[in-house]
Amino acid sequence: MQIDLGRPNKKQRLFLTERHRHVAFGGARGGGKSWAIRAKAIALAVKWPGIQIMIIRRTYPELQANHIRPLKKLLHIGVKGCPIKYNDSNKIMTFPNGSTILFGYCNTDADTDRYQGTEVDVLFLDEATQLTEQQIKDLNACVRGTSNFPRRTYYTCNPGGKSHGYIKRLFVTREYQSNEHPEDYSFIQSLVYDNDVLMANDPDYVRSLEALPEAKRKAWLEGDWDSFIGQVFTEWRNDPAHYKDRLWTHVIDDFDIPPSWKIYRGYDHGYSKPFSVGWFAVDHDARIYRIREWYGCTGEPNVGLQLTVQEIARHIKEIESTDPNLKGRKILGIADPAIWGSDTGESIEDMFEACGVYFDKGDHTRLAGLMQFHYRLSFDQYGLPMFYVFKSCTHFIRCIPLLIYDEHNVEDIDTTMEDHNYDEARYIFMAHPLNPRKNMPKYDETTPLPPEDPLNLVTVKPERSYR
Repeated sequence: MQIDLGRPNKKQRLFLTERHRHVAFGGARGGGKSWAIRAKAIALAVKWPGIQIMIIRRTYPELQANHIRPLKKLLHIGVKGCPIKYNDSNKIMTFPNGSTILFGYCNTDADTDRYQGTEVDVLFLDEATQLTEQQIKDLNACVRGTSNFPRRTYYTCNPGGKSHGYIKRLFVTREYQSNEHPEDYSFIQSLVYDNDVLMANDPDYVRSLEALPEAKRKAWLEGDWDSFIGQVFTEWRNDPAHYKDRLWTHVIDDFDIPPSWKIYRGYDHGYSKPFSVGWFAVDHDARIYRIREWYGCTGEPNVGLQLTVQEIARHIKEIESTDPNLKGRKILGIADPAIWGSDTGESIEDMFEACGVYFDKGDHTRLAGLMQFHYRLSFDQYGLPMFYVFKSCTHFIRCIPLLIYDEHNVEDIDTTMEDHNYDEARYIFMAHPLNPRKNMPKYDETTPLPPEDPLNLVTVKPERSYR
C-alpha cells in the first residue's frame, strides 16, 4: 500500500525531521499544523512497527474534524482491501505492522484520569495552549515504556489559551526550572506566510488576517506571544526603554518610597494554588505602586503550600522589619474575606492575629475589582498610569498579562489560572477606588511629555500634585 501525504513546506519538513524530546510547532493561524501532525503520525507508524501513538485535542468534535475523518479519508480506511483498521469504540487506528494511533480528548482536568494506565511512545497535543499546564503534565506522564522506540511529545500551538504562559516559557522565552533540560526543547515557528499551498489557494484568508484588529493580528498573523486572544489586561505594558521616565509602561525601576506615602499589604491565601503577599505604596495623587512581593510558589524550596500560617506570618514580619521601604512603617493589611471563615473554630485570620500580623477584610466584589484594575492600568494623555510595579516583583509581572477570561463567566477572569497576586492587588485597588478615565489615548511614542518630569513627580516632589 502506498500513502501519498503530499508535499510539505519548509517549516513542515523541519517538523517531520525534528527529533527533540519536546517539539512545539506553529505559533499562528494557517501554519499547516494539523496536516503536520497527521503526516508525522503516519510516518512514525509506518517506520516503527509496533509503536504506540496518541493524538489529543481539547474536545471530541475537534478531534473528529481535524484528525479522525481526514486520516480515514487519506488512508482509505473502510475501503475494501485497506489493511489499516479503525475501531470507533476504542478510537484506535491499527496499522498492519502493529503500530497504533489512539485518539483522545481532554476538556477538563478530570479527563486525564482515563489515561492514567495508558502508555504511549509518542504524544501529539494539538492546540496545546487550550489545555491547562496540569493537563499537559499529566498527559506527558503517559509517554513511557521499555522499548527502543523514540519517546517524544509534539505540541502544536497558537498564542493564547490556558497554558499560554507555560508553553511560552518552555519554547519561546526558554526559561527553565531545575527539573527541565533546555536541550530537550525545540520550537519551529510556522506562520501563514510559510504555508505555500494556503497562500496560493486562499489569498483572501491571508488578507482577512492582515485586516484584523491589532491584538488579533499580532497573535494570529504574526505569532506574537505577547499579544493573544482572550487576554484580560490588554492595557498592560512592560517596556524596559521607559522604566526610568515611567511613560507608557507599568513596570518601573525600584526606588526609595518617600516617608509620607502610605503602605498597604495585600494577601490572598492559597489552598490548591500558591498564596500571595504584596506590599503597596500610595502617593499623594492616589497612584499605587507595587513595591514588594512574596509569592508562595510550591516549586520553590521551603515556601508555598507546605508552609503553615504561623510560618507565613513569621516571614511577613521578617520582611517588614528588614526591607528599607517597609521597616518602621505603619502597614495596613487587607486580605481575602475567606480567611475569616472557619468550620473548626479558629480561622486563618485568627492564626495571623495571634502571630501579630493583622488584616482588614478586603472587598471581594469581582466585577468591580476587575474594572478597578482596568482603570488603574489605563494611561492618561501623557502616558502615565495610576498603577506601577517595581521590576523586582517578577511573579506579578509574569502572571498578570497571562490572565484570560473565563469561558462560562465571560465578564470575569479564569480562576483556574495563577490569580492569587491578581486577587491581593484587587483588594488594595478596591480600598482606593477610582472613577474611569474618559477618552484615554492609545500608546503613541510621539505623545508630548508631561509638564513635569515623571521622575520628579514621584521622587523629588512627593508632596505636590500634578493631576
